[in-house]
Amino acid sequence: MTSPALPRARRRALAGGLAALGLSVGMIMTNGVAPASAATWPTANGSQAVTATIKLSGTKDYGMKRLYGSGDLGTGGQSENQDPILDLAAGTVLKNVIIGAPAADGIHCEGSCTLQNVWWEDVGEDAATFKGSSSSNVYTVSGGGAKEASDKVFQFNGAGTLNVTGFAVQNFGKLVRSCGNCKTQYKRTINLSNIEATYKGLALVGINTNYGDSATLKKITIVGDSSKKIVPCQK
Repeated sequence: MTSPALPRARRRALAGGLAALGLSVGMIMTNGVAPASAATWPTANGSQAVTATIKLSGTKDYGMKRLYGSGDLGTGGQSENQDPILDLAAGTVLKNVIIGAPAADGIHCEGSCTLQNVWWEDVGEDAATFKGSSSSNVYTVSGGGAKEASDKVFQFNGAGTLNVTGFAVQNFGKLVRSCGNCKTQYKRTINLSNIEATYKGLALVGINTNYGDSATLKKITIVGDSSKKIVPCQK
């Protein structure tokens, strides 16, 4: 989904690279169509209340249905350890769904997973949490967007690599956070590409260099942050 480019005065990006403490950043200004459009969000094709976590495996295409929490999943709070709306077994591909409000703890991936064109209208505890102990795990977020995340959008608790591409985020704490206090810790790799982040926001990614984490950021567009308050990477 695309929208007309915003005025140059409201956009910023950093060009160059950093190769210190496991961080590589290349942030490039886009003068044409935004890499992901924070201004154009999908219209739901119906809505479904979810009172208990839905467990998925294989490939599931919701056809742009909105799922939202109800009952035990409908508190709308930010407290930790909430249950998710969707729990994805390792290898699951999830497509074309809107997570509405209340969103509980969004989506959990128990191992490698693909989230394709998934949108969060009002992030609850977290939009998605990535789990799994194998260093070969690959978690892919392709397209979609999230907004109104008072804390984290993506919580990375497991091992492996998280790739986020073509994603829009606005009004958020951190886009991706590598767990800093999990009982078992892992080395994690985070790749962000073709991202549009609209202020307000605190940071694009937070990593733990003491565990060997690394983050690579490419083609990042930041909108409405003339004071440059959004930090590319917190270490």
